This record gives sequence, structure tokens and C-alpha cells, in this order.
Amino acid sequence: MARRSSKARRHPKSKPQGVIDLNARGFGFVKTAEGEFFIPASKTMGAFPGDLVEVSRVSSHKESHKHSASDYVNKNKLPTGRVTKILMRAQDTVFGHYEIAEPFGVVVPEDPRIPCDIFTLHRDNPQVHDGDVVEVRITEFPSRNTAATGVIERVLGHAGDATLEVDLIIAQYQLETEFSQSALDEAEELSMDVDWALAHGYRDIRDRLIFTIDPFDARDFDDALSLSLEDGLYHVGVHIADVSHYVRYNSALDMDASKRATSVYLVDRVLPMLPEKISNNLCSLVPGQPRLTMSVDVTLKPDGTVVGFEVYPAIIQSKARLSYDQAEVLLDEHKDFALAQFKQSETPQGALPLDDQTILDVRDRIISLRKLAKTLFSVRYQKGCMDFDRVEARVRLDADNKPLEIMYRRRTDATQVVEECMILANTTVATWLVSEAMPCVFRVHDAPDSLSLASLYKILQEFPLFKGIDKQSFCDGDPQTLQHALRLVENTAAQELFNSLLLRSMKRAIYTTENSAHYGLALDCYCHFTSPIRRYPDLLVHRMCKEKIFGHTATYEAQKNSLQFLAEHSSKMERIADKASQESQLVKIIEYLQAFVGQEFDTIISNVSTFGVTLRMDNTAQGLLPLDDLGDEYFSYDPERFTLTGTDTGIVYRLGQSIKAVLVEANPRRRILRFKRSDAYGSTPLN
Repeated sequence: MARRSSKARRHPKSKPQGVIDLNARGFGFVKTAEGEFFIPASKTMGAFPGDLVEVSRVSSHKESHKHSASDYVNKNKLPTGRVTKILMRAQDTVFGHYEIAEPFGVVVPEDPRIPCDIFTLHRDNPQVHDGDVVEVRITEFPSRNTAATGVIERVLGHAGDATLEVDLIIAQYQLETEFSQSALDEAEELSMDVDWALAHGYRDIRDRLIFTIDPFDARDFDDALSLSLEDGLYHVGVHIADVSHYVRYNSALDMDASKRATSVYLVDRVLPMLPEKISNNLCSLVPGQPRLTMSVDVTLKPDGTVVGFEVYPAIIQSKARLSYDQAEVLLDEHKDFALAQFKQSETPQGALPLDDQTILDVRDRIISLRKLAKTLFSVRYQKGCMDFDRVEARVRLDADNKPLEIMYRRRTDATQVVEECMILANTTVATWLVSEAMPCVFRVHDAPDSLSLASLYKILQEFPLFKGIDKQSFCDGDPQTLQHALRLVENTAAQELFNSLLLRSMKRAIYTTENSAHYGLALDCYCHFTSPIRRYPDLLVHRMCKEKIFGHTATYEAQKNSLQFLAEHSSKMERIADKASQESQLVKIIEYLQAFVGQEFDTIISNVSTFGVTLRMDNTAQGLLPLDDLGDEYFSYDPERFTLTGTDTGIVYRLGQSIKAVLVEANPRRRILRFKRSDAYGSTPLN
């Protein structure tokens, strides 16, 4: 019998596959089952970011000196590959600016990672003007011999529109801007019915002194507080809008809300999770109006020990609407001064006039809550909670959506009062549902990555003040050890470096039905319960609370089975909403900074790369100081120490270092800030 050739039995060896992640400079990376590949700009085969591609390794003899620039950015020394086939396109629509070049209308992509322009015929779109922002659907992707072509789907805005950039962000992130007609019809039929609520087990607590504390420009008010002191115990009430009463499981309102999963807070508008009839009316705890809530009463000892709690549906009527600034004024130790300052403060929209006695009664409760809040935080801190005091920048716009100023939100005693009360309610509800064997959507946060901490520890050994820190406990993420390190760097030149790298090591909190600890808050059991107007997981938790209080409904099993999917979806939508929100603020910050081009700023190095250093301004905006502008010498990049070192002068640029720089470009359209080294150059060395 003739033997079959071994070649006949061979199958073509499959090549590694993965999703390509492209950089604005053209090169990219592909993670495959066989490891990660570096793809030079010349080897991407016209792939777009996110495409599923097939790659092959570039053999070593083909990697000549002409690829040295690519090798320079391939800092992890990954094997070099090339895209051999594009298996699946991640997108077939692109957003960009329309440029007329007869007979074509050329769409220049907004995303700098997209490697080509898309050509359309201008005669097909005579209504589209030069400079308009459009969405184009690609009908033919680029190849070696042909350009990309497409058809215009819609015009997002016109050149010069003040809202254009934010409209583009909404389109790019595919954010929902309209509710279904069915959801709007359902919302219109809703009403507040006190008699119905009383007849169905809601507790009437309208006689309590309940108040809200929110940012001055808050658009919805879904959490309120109350407090009484009896027999040396704190009786804290946290009252949350009862959204689940109005948004029933599997209704049209529920379908729209679950799809969004969160409200999106952009610089010039809010994209709410729920229609205005609910978010700004029926479920907004405005003063002077009866509202349905899910309330949590917690009784605590002065040392923060919980001795009892109760979760129940209620009817409340808020007595006062305060801004954080007003609450902070009331915390002044001099009563008469606090009262006078409160009366002179700007009254937030929706607040009712308050008599002196009500103001003083609210003041007494906020002062007591401040004392309790500091105790609760101290208890969590002793257990290892992470305490990062970060500044949040917000742009204030005029009536024409032009930036007026950049405002900063920092932690105050008033914000800590609200934060600790919300944390108390969240952990109380989560613990209760677990004890009752009820399903729950938990908010969990894993410990930081040990490899990242090991790299950070290595860097810290260059600084004498860290010499006494135990390596094993630090790399294991021991909370007390990390807290100790945070205290060591307070008000030192190394603070920015350490905080930046520690934050990079932290993992992102997510939603899940599996209970595990929240590392950052140092809590064993935690959920989100306190914002069902704007977060879908909170609404899910409310429904499970009612399933326990009133008994299981006919949809209980269906609700229970859908929780994990909805938790994962909510985590995904939260990330998208955060990115869109931050990007919208950045656009207006850069627009504001256009008036300051040519001026010198004190900045902090927030990243170091082969391209130069990224500088962060006090207003949180970041821009590039290119490598070519650092000096007339070669700079050696050390990715492990996050440094660029001049080979002639020995000057070191390092993450966390302060540096004076001149702003030379501010381009909102491209989200670009660019700096050059100040002539009056100065920097603060870290060691």
C-alpha cells in the first residue's frame, strides 16, 4: 500500500488573530492567543481601530535599520508583525469634517487613528457645506489601489456651531438622545398619589425635618437626609426617590432606562436615563412637595457602630434645598455669623425661603452629621480605605455655550457629610439583602494589580523617605501599607509621582451579582442604592428591596435571572458615559485656553513617553511637550522609571515633576494642547 505523503495531511497553519489597537501616529498593537504583536504604521494594511485582523510575524532578517523609528516606540520590545488580512470591520460609519474638492466631497475623520479620508461625490450632497461635520457610511474600504468611498448619512452640525463638538461626542459614543414614544406616553400617565401610597404600606414621615444637599447647579435631587439624637444615639435617615414605583419591570420606560443604564452629564447638557416627567418632577425631592421614597433609617453609636436599621417605603416632604456652599457656610462655629452668611448666599434653583428657626435647625443637624461623618470615615480609614483628594474641573458656559471660567470642586466637610451618609445607606442595604438571601447587584472593587505595585515599589526605592516600607506587604496591596506611603508623600515633591502611579495600579469598580469586597472603600459588602434616577443598578437594587418587603411578584424570577447581564451592561455604559463626560469638559477647557496661547503655566508631568512628556495643568487639561522641544540632545527613555534623560546634560524629565511651560497650541476640534519648554525654564526635582 502506497503511503500518503505527509504533506497531504497538513493543514495550512492558521495565523494569530486579534483586535488591532491603533495609535494616532499610525502604528498599533494586536493581542492574540500567541501573544501581543507590535504593528508598524506601514504594516497595518489600512486597518481601522478595533478591526479583527490576522497577523504574521515579520521575520528578523526583514527587520532592518529602516524600522528603527518603529522600534523606538515599541518600548516593550514586542515581536513585530504585519496585518495579512482584515477579518471583520469594527465600524462602517465614520464622523468627520466635510471638505469640498470638486467633484468630490472628502470626509476627514475626527478620529486621528483612522488612516484615510473617505471620498464621496459632492453632487450627491449639494446641501452639505465645507466644514460641516457629517456621518459617512463606508461603501468601500481602502485597498492598496483604491481609496475609501462612502455616502453621507447625516449632517451633525455646521462649522461655527457652539454645540457642534459636544454633538459630535454624542454621536461618536452613540449616546441615546431621544426616548421612545411608548416611554414618553407611559411617563405622561404617571402621577403622585399619596392616598394610594398610604393604602399600600408606605410610611408617612412628612413631619420629619428632611433636607437635600446638592451641587448648586444640580438638575435632579434624588437623595435627602434627616437626623435625630436620642439617648446618645444617632438616628440617621437616608431617603431615596422611589423610582421603582414609576418605572416598572419590562415596561417601555424600563426598556429605555436599561438601554441607557446611566444619565450622561455633559458640559452643556444632561442626557437623562429617564424622561423629565420622572427625573425632574415626580422623583425629584423638591422642597414643599410630597414624594415617594425608599428610606433607610440607621441607628449608630457615637463611635460609628451600627446598632439597628430599617429599610422601608415612605412618603416624605423635604423642608429645605441647600447647595454644598450653603451647607458649608452653616458649619461655621459662630451661629449668628453662619446665619447671616447663609442669608447672603446665592439661593439655588428650586429652593424655598426659610425662616431663621428652620435654618438653625438644619444647621444643628448638619453639624451633628459632620461629626458622625468624620467618625465613619475614620473607621473605614483604619480598615484601609484609600483616600485620594482629587480636584474636579468644570467649565461654566454662557448663554451661547461659550466657556466663561473653569470652576473646581474639592472635598469639603459638607460633601463629606453627604458622601458618608450615602455610603452608610449603600452598605446597609447590601448587607441586609445578603442577610435575607436576596439577589443584589453589588458594587465591587478588586485590590490593585500586584505587578504594577511591584514596579511602583522599585521606583520608590530611589527616594530615601520610602526606604522603610516593607516590600511584600506593599506589593500585596496591604491597605495600611499603601496608606502609610500616601501619608509619607503628603506635601512633598514625590506626591504627584506616587499618587499617579498608585491610581494607575488601581482597578476599576464594576457591577456584579457576586458579592466581594470594595477595596477602595474598605467595605466587605457594598451596592449602589442612592441614585436610581441616574443609575440603573440602583433601580435594580430598589426592586429587590421591594421584593423582600412586599413579597415576590410574578416577575421575580425573570428579574433575578437578568441581573448579571444588566450589571455587566451597566458597567460598560458607565465607562462610556464617563469618557463622554470627560471629553466634553476637555473640549470646552481647550476652547477656553485658546485665549491664553503664548502664556506660561506651572504644570505637572503626567506621562512620559518616547514622544515627549504629557503636561497636566491645574485645570486638569493635559497636553504634549514634544521630544524635539525638550532640548538639543538625545533623550533616553526608561519605561520602568518613567523618565527621559538627556545624554549630554543629564537632565531628567520624570512623571510627577513640576515644570514651567508655554502653551503654544489649543485646538478644541482635535482635542489638542501643545506646549514648549519655557525660556525661563524651571522644574522641581523629585529627589
